[in-house]
Amino acid sequence: MDSSTGTFTTGDGLSLYTRTWEPEGEPLRALLIVHGLGEHVGRWEHVAEFFAGRGYAVAAFDLRGHGRSEGTRGHVESISDYLNDVEGIVGSGLVRTDLPWVLYGHSLGGLISALYLGEERPHPDAAVLSAPALDADVPGALRAAAQVLGRIVPKLALANSIKGEQLSRDEAVGEAYFADPLVNTKVTTRLGLEMFAAQDRSAEVVARIHTPTLVIHGGDDSLVPPSASAPLAALDSVDRKVYPGLRHEMHNEPEQDQVLSEVASWLDSTLA
Repeated sequence: MDSSTGTFTTGDGLSLYTRTWEPEGEPLRALLIVHGLGEHVGRWEHVAEFFAGRGYAVAAFDLRGHGRSEGTRGHVESISDYLNDVEGIVGSGLVRTDLPWVLYGHSLGGLISALYLGEERPHPDAAVLSAPALDADVPGALRAAAQVLGRIVPKLALANSIKGEQLSRDEAVGEAYFADPLVNTKVTTRLGLEMFAAQDRSAEVVARIHTPTLVIHGGDDSLVPPSASAPLAALDSVDRKVYPGLRHEMHNEPEQDQVLSEVASWLDSTLA
């Protein structure tokens, strides 16, 4: 398969790092990956290769302020900036929207994708939300601090408190995460404020999701508890599966092949 890199310029002038993976032969479908907080598309290479090996033209990009993209590290002025960036990427030609296409968002990327699906934007033919951060176990004092500091000192960066063992039961995953120079372990108070505000209104927005959507969640996820995605199961357009014993990054757990294969099977059925 072929892989290439490039850039996309946002509406407000930031250069976002992009990457694509092309399958052997003519692609049958397309998939856009939206990664999680603090990480970058390089951590998703094995997932992209998995789907490219099944005939998908895969695209991904580093969120603004993440990885190789421009922007203040771990910062966003408005959660809408992320949604506008996704829409811009979709409309840029990077995503093969002439084919049946899939939006695949994880954690913060899952929150972004869920909000995107609930708004009037160019929608995919199917979506996968992996541990979508529609809620989080955050002490009330920190939420209150974000409400104040996010307005007074919006670019103040604080540690995001993620621990390696929360990502996967495979210790090598956490070790690689913290050794990765492109991983950012801090988040600004404004991003915190925007995330909490988005979570507070997410129930209203996701109720408008009509795209066929698969929600997957690790039963032992301590970063985004399974209860965060539970309300999505009530939607007619959503199928939800909880994986007992798995942690936040199911695609990086020892059972990753099983998880990704089941996602692919669901997409085969949904997009048939």
